[in-house]
Amino acid sequence: MKTPEEMCAKWNNGIKREWKIAFFSALILGLCIHMPIMVSDIPNHDGLDSIYFDQNMITSGRWFLMVACGLSSYYSLPWLIGLLGLVFLAFTGAALTEFLELKNTPVIVLVSGLLVSFPALASTFAYVFTMDGYMLALLLAVLACLVTKKWKYGFIPGGFCLAFSLGTYQAYLAFAMLLCIYALVELAMTPDSRKDKIKVGCRYLYMGILGVSAYYGILQVLLRIQGKQLANYQGISGLAGGGDSSGILQRVGAMYRDFLAFTLKGNVFIEGTWAALGAVLLLLMLFVAVLCLCLQKKWWKCPGFYIILLGVAVVVPLASNVMLLISPGVNYHLLMRYQWVLFWILPLAFIDKHVQDNRLCWTRWGALLAALALMIHYGVADNIAYSNLQKKYEKTYAYCLRLLDRIEQTEGYYQGIPVAMIGVVGDEQFPATDITGRVTSGMIGIPGDSLLYTGTNYQAFMKHYLGATLNFVPNEQMGEIYYSEEYTRMESFPGETSVQIVNGIVYVKTENYKR
Repeated sequence: MKTPEEMCAKWNNGIKREWKIAFFSALILGLCIHMPIMVSDIPNHDGLDSIYFDQNMITSGRWFLMVACGLSSYYSLPWLIGLLGLVFLAFTGAALTEFLELKNTPVIVLVSGLLVSFPALASTFAYVFTMDGYMLALLLAVLACLVTKKWKYGFIPGGFCLAFSLGTYQAYLAFAMLLCIYALVELAMTPDSRKDKIKVGCRYLYMGILGVSAYYGILQVLLRIQGKQLANYQGISGLAGGGDSSGILQRVGAMYRDFLAFTLKGNVFIEGTWAALGAVLLLLMLFVAVLCLCLQKKWWKCPGFYIILLGVAVVVPLASNVMLLISPGVNYHLLMRYQWVLFWILPLAFIDKHVQDNRLCWTRWGALLAALALMIHYGVADNIAYSNLQKKYEKTYAYCLRLLDRIEQTEGYYQGIPVAMIGVVGDEQFPATDITGRVTSGMIGIPGDSLLYTGTNYQAFMKHYLGATLNFVPNEQMGEIYYSEEYTRMESFPGETSVQIVNGIVYVKTENYKR
């Protein structure tokens, strides 16, 4: 039997140099960019209700999320969860490096850097209580593509990797689909026979069918065992056949429109001058690379070349927005758009692999500089977002401290008295002070001035951050109170009449409600 030292040495020798570069680049750059949020305890509005959350989200189709998040416990622990998430992301960077067959150190570093700096990760950090599970799901999605590509029957383990990825967070299906499309384009460029290309290409189809089927089958079994059914949240009930099957053309049209809207006007992908310059430069280098390859290899004489270009243009927007096909009304927010980072990673990898002519080395330099500009821009944007999230917490803390003091100083107040509160913060009394909207408006969970949107947000914040347990009136009783004459006449906080005791209940009015 070998000693632990000998086994470690053997494993180390079996790890490729490129994997190590990708892993440590992602981990180090990830720590440099995201340390501010990892060493803080800054919840967003959802985080207030998830200080402890068992992650049993099977009614949202996420049957593996409870297991995926179990390693870090079910408490919201930003440092531990963030570190685990970055480790999973570092493994993802290594898997991407192998999948894309990257060899050059600068390219590997920038691919890992783009992966950990893209603002979708910053928004995921805002929902840190579930981040490690989501990053594991992303890793599984990439592994599904990698093992399918590497082994003849890799579509079998790849299918199960995809199933468990979907069982953790369904949005990363799009990430896997874009990688598969890229692999098929690469396959079309090889000199293999058409028959061999079809055989290899079918593996990705088999992996997808097996993965989605296994995901759905396991979901149905677990729903029956737990006696539950899919919720309507984000249209996930469409998986059970409850979605509207009509209007397919309208859905497809909406998918294209959403793709263009987010890409060009989503205020994330190419927000800011540096990002725009980097995007234009990288796409220009890609165009030059494809044009030169087309001339050198005489692709322009082959009808298949134009078919592939048209196919990519048609399919990529649909693959990017595949979740909209299941539910056209889904709130397709930034956490579900991580796949957009591939629109920078894949051109960089393509140029590095296929541009070998020294006369065109300037395209490789251009691609590297463009990727570097994008990575730096995204890293700065992430930290602007974290700065605003910190300020949101400070403003919310100060606001709730004043409000709690007013409640407790109201004549007739006693511990346990029912408290009726809607939860919105009035913007007339507290006008917007967030100055980061130009950068953060598209980053869900981060922009704005307050963490508070509902009465339960107040309740959770005061309990966990102010040490006060208030007895809030249930939502079903609030309708009658909200439209009552007494509530209507009250001023909004901090007005003199914003907190009153009516019929043994503390009425608290925080919103701009006038009649």
